[in-house]
Amino acid sequence: MKFRSKIDRTFIIMMSVALVIIALATLWPVAYELFNTNSPEYLAIWIMIALFLVCTAFLLWIFLDIHYTFFDDYLYVKGGPFRSKIKYKDMTMVNESSNILVGYRILSSKDALEIHYKYSLMGSIIISPDNQEQFLEVLSQKAPHIAKVRL
Repeated sequence: MKFRSKIDRTFIIMMSVALVIIALATLWPVAYELFNTNSPEYLAIWIMIALFLVCTAFLLWIFLDIHYTFFDDYLYVKGGPFRSKIKYKDMTMVNESSNILVGYRILSSKDALEIHYKYSLMGSIIISPDNQEQFLEVLSQKAPHIAKVRL
């Protein structure tokens, strides 16, 4: 079963601010070069435009391609190029989390779940499935041994 990530206003604002900062940092020099010099350096202009397009495409890929898939033995978490396979037997606890700025997270909402598991660098992953109740039902069927705290 596959779940998409919930998208909330906070995350849209954060992504918009990031895109505006990238646009200012890469396109402002382009505008300066075009309008304030007698002979613009076209190679530099194309490099800056390409840099803007690559950074924007990367952020949008991460933003638009977040999903969580249940397989027989593991939960597959994917967000753009970032992927994790979390075995059900290694999961220890799941709890609600609104802390989206700290830790290993593949999400797009403040309304999130934190899944703790063994053998991980950060100790847990924070995700935001669009239908948390159904997600937790499937998770409890696949991993009935995990503790649910404050749900």
